Order: sequence, then C-alpha cells, then structure tokens
Amino acid sequence: MKSKINLYLIEYAINSILRQKFKNIFILFIFILLTSILASIFFISNSIKYELNSTLKALPQITVQKLKAGRHYDINTNVVDEIINIAGVTDAIPRVWGYYYFANLGANFSIIGIDEYENQYKTSLNKIIKEFDFSKALENNSMIVGEGVKKALNENYYNEYFNFIKPDGTFKKVNIAGVFKSSLELESNDTILLPKELALEIFGMDDSKATDIVVKVANPEEIPTVANKIKLLYPDTRVITNKDLEISYQNIFDYKGGIFLAVFIVAIFTFFIIVYDKASGLSSEEKREIGVLKALGWKIEDVLKEKFYESFIISFFGYIFGVLIALTFVYVFNAPLLSNLFSGYSELKTSFQLPFVLDVNTLFLLFFLTVPIYIASTIIPSWRSATIETDKVLR
Repeated sequence: MKSKINLYLIEYAINSILRQKFKNIFILFIFILLTSILASIFFISNSIKYELNSTLKALPQITVQKLKAGRHYDINTNVVDEIINIAGVTDAIPRVWGYYYFANLGANFSIIGIDEYENQYKTSLNKIIKEFDFSKALENNSMIVGEGVKKALNENYYNEYFNFIKPDGTFKKVNIAGVFKSSLELESNDTILLPKELALEIFGMDDSKATDIVVKVANPEEIPTVANKIKLLYPDTRVITNKDLEISYQNIFDYKGGIFLAVFIVAIFTFFIIVYDKASGLSSEEKREIGVLKALGWKIEDVLKEKFYESFIISFFGYIFGVLIALTFVYVFNAPLLSNLFSGYSELKTSFQLPFVLDVNTLFLLFFLTVPIYIASTIIPSWRSATIETDKVLR
C-alpha cells in the first residue's frame, strides 16, 4: 500500500524553510511568543479557578456575624445554644479569627483561634491539630504558622518567636512551635493558628465574645431555610450562606479575569493580523517558486501539499515550544507579573504556588486557535498562485 505521506515533499519543505531561514525564524519567534502568552493565560486561569473551587468546598455552610453601625462586630457566644436548637442544625461553632498587620513586611497575617476540645469547622484544622500536639500550646505560649508566615518571620529575624502588639500597646511574646502546610496555598500561606485564649488576648476580645459563628446543617437543601430562621431570630446579624460566598468569590474571579481577557484579546488580535497579512498574498519570490515548480511538472496538488508540510512544520514547532515555555513560566517560575493580577491585598498572598492543572481541552483549544489557522493562511494564497497559468506566474 502506497504511503500517503510523501517524504520527498517533506524534505523539499524543510529545505525551502532553510532557504528562507531568517524570514521563517522570525515567523517562528512571533508564533512561539503569541502561543506562549495565550497558553500562559489559560494555564494561570485554570490553576486559580481550581484553587478557588477547592477553597469553596472548605467554606462554612452558614456564617453568622453581628452587625453594629453597619459594620462587623464581635458576637456573644451565648447565642450558640439557641442556634443549635433550630431544626436541621447539627452544630454551631464560635470562631475567633482576624487579621494582624505586620508593619515590617506591609502584610496581614490571618490569625485563627483554636480550641482543641471543640469541633473544628474545617477538616484541615482537625488534621493540623492531630499532627501537632496542641494540648500544651497555651501553656507554652506557642503557635503553628503557615509556610509563608514562617518565611516572612525568618526574613525579619523572628526565628523562634514573634512579639504581637496588643490593642492596649503591650507586647505578647508567642513561640513558634511548628509549620504546617495545607493542600490549599490560598488557605495556609498567611495563616497563624493560636490557642483560642491567646487569640482573644491578642485581639483584645472578651472571653464571652467570638468573631462569628459557623453553623453546620445536616441537609444542604435546608441551608436557605435555616439561614432565614437565624435571621428572624437575630435581626441584628448578617447571615451568609456558602452560596453567597461562592457568588462573591466568582465575582472577584470574573472581575480580575477581565484583565486576563484583555491580554488574551490583544494576543489573539495580533496573531490574526499576522495571519491576515500572510493570507493576503505571497511574495514575488514565493510566486516565482510556484511557477518554476509547475513548469517542472508539479501538479497543483503537489504544490499545496508542499506548502502544507512547510506551514505545518513551522506552526507545530511554534505550538510545542510555546506550550513548553508557558508551562515553565507558569509552573516553574510561578508566572511572575501575570499571577500578581489575581493575588490578594497581602504581600504574603502573592507568594502562593499555582497548582499544576493540565487541562487537555485547553491544549486542544490552543492548537485549533493557532496551527490550522496559520496553515490556512499559507495554503489559500498558495492555491491562488498555483491555479494561475504558469507563464503568467513567471512573468
């Protein structure tokens, strides 16, 4: 059976590329540059969307916050007993958490108060408490910190302890007992876990107060109903469901994704301008080459096949190198500059590692956005020249 791939035509196509190497190197460079930009945008977007979706799964079902003068205020923990009595509620956990501004770094630490004898609102907290012996944390004035916090403290010479400044201006020395790592960088990088008593002292809060209350519901379908009951019971509170948080997170992602969309449009627009310019016609040298080939007995089909091989070699290598460069840029160097568009207000947030998410559909989309279009931009003008009479082309 005769092979459909003509090796002689491929050899001729390679030699043709080498004959015009400077021009083709420039085209290959532009192709790689644009492909790598497009691929980087897709990879960063996929990784952050994966991280956010993973974070959403760990969010509380219902969060109850006290409001005073329109602002979030400390809530009394005695409301927990009344909330638990609502039908469908399985647990209500008072949380003590907040942010601590570290002026030397210009960043905020997220502080979470932990009582090892209480039910934890996150599975990840249970794992950390089991991994580290939290029973002596209060006695030893110690804390467990995320990797980003530990790095920041080391850079500021706090290798074994840290001095918190309390609201009354006094210092609270807390020892660093360990470093934890969560599967979610967004969740753990800037986090400090303290015994609840220490967290209350650092925030200057009364023992009977909590930052908010997390409510667990047995049947997820009953979350809106339970939320309405809590709101009726405590009109001065803000009741937030996990669905509300999901919408809020999605809005933030969509807003910042608009910046990526702008970069994507500029890159794809530039690519199509190049394609349009190439498709508008061949150079006189390329037309003369087609005329000579036809004079030597080449059929139109042979000319188009040779042009197909030529354009496929350039575009396919451009695509492969573009994707490899994007993978290196995003997952080895953590996409400097581009990833900062999605990071939060804290400097610590910007240091999280993008999770490796390789979506095959993205690779196919990128392939069909670049390679076939470039091949078409080469084949169409070649077909126009090949269908003209040979003497007219050579003339």
